[in-house]
Amino acid sequence: MTVTTIGLAHAVQGLEQVLRSFRPDANPNSWRWQVRQQMAGLRDALIAETGTGADGWTAAREIGALRERNALLARLSALGTEVLERADVAALRDDLRRLVDDVRRHMQRLHDLAYDQVELELGGSE
Repeated sequence: MTVTTIGLAHAVQGLEQVLRSFRPDANPNSWRWQVRQQMAGLRDALIAETGTGADGWTAAREIGALRERNALLARLSALGTEVLERADVAALRDDLRRLVDDVRRHMQRLHDLAYDQVELELGGSE
């Protein structure tokens, strides 16, 4: 599985920064636009993940990671329209924070998968 977790981590950090920067007394439309821009970067980083599921004993985990990535992309897409239309900004921000947390867990699974693949190539500990 080819993963660009550096780009993914950068995209997650950008979205987190924008979520933290929200101020109730500020212009919400400007904040919404910044959120949409960061979401586009996150979407691009998630799309950059590729895999075939043909790596032997890690194939099932790789397919699971791709399935999880697709679910995250679907949630990101659904939230994309809500960012511009939803009236309750606090609830929207909570949903976006949950998405960020789930993307971070996904990144950890990708790191674990990459570590196990390298361990397999090097022989691991036996």
